[in-house]
Amino acid sequence: MVGMTRKKTFIWLCIFLLPNLLGFLTFIGAPIVSSLIISFTDWDLLGEMQFTGFENYIRLAQDPDFWVSFRNTIFFILGYIPLVLIFGLACALLLNKQMKFRAFFRATFFLPVITSWVAVSLVWKWLYNPEYGLINYALSIIGVDGPQWLSDPNTAMIGIILASAWKDIGFVMVLFLGGLQNISPSFYEAASIDGAGNARKLWNITIPLLAPTTFFVTIISLINSFQVFDQVMIMTGGGPGGSTEVMVQNIYNHAFRYFEMGYASAMSWVLFLVIFLFTWIQMKVQDREVN
Repeated sequence: MVGMTRKKTFIWLCIFLLPNLLGFLTFIGAPIVSSLIISFTDWDLLGEMQFTGFENYIRLAQDPDFWVSFRNTIFFILGYIPLVLIFGLACALLLNKQMKFRAFFRATFFLPVITSWVAVSLVWKWLYNPEYGLINYALSIIGVDGPQWLSDPNTAMIGIILASAWKDIGFVMVLFLGGLQNISPSFYEAASIDGAGNARKLWNITIPLLAPTTFFVTIISLINSFQVFDQVMIMTGGGPGGSTEVMVQNIYNHAFRYFEMGYASAMSWVLFLVIFLFTWIQMKVQDREVN
């Protein structure tokens, strides 16, 4: 600050930052530290905490339900991320062109992103209904018998993936639109002079120059995918037969249904470590591959 010594400037900066710091320590820092401590205990929210050491983590490694939820989460990620990347980029490429009502279409594609997951899940649950849902009705018109969708262990997770991708494509589209608008038109003009077609421009110009945006979208989508919960809870509740139970729902069940807060906290920290590991790997890939 003008006219102040460095000491006074530092004091004033601390004063201005103090409210934010107190909020962080109270609502984020303290719960994080508390959950780590609780993960080494046996606690049911009401009784006294009993220190158990690494017993929760040992139990977790031997718990088949945990590994089923981990496998289901990975399956969700492998289906969800390619869908949002491919269709998000396709929508961005389409809506980056000059056309009538472009702003309207952009807003329409983005509308599901700001819609509540409760509303979206209930609508898709109705669409998937095997008896009067619109999806099976549309399939019956072309002579195809639709599956049971959310009632069939083989298709329930696929249904959740499709609904999740539909909701989030608009968000990915906006990010890709920002990346596309930062690409200089001179690249495409030079490619046109050299006789390159649209496919060659896409493969040799657009996709390489969108690498930083693609990396960011992948990181964000990966983190969100590991934390998938709302749509699973509303549409299937983890069923049928645990085929859609994901890691966050497993944590929720142990914490607020079985009141095993220590075990749930241990699973939360394992989930954090898994997300951190995958993000770290992608960051290393970015250092080598993304320019």
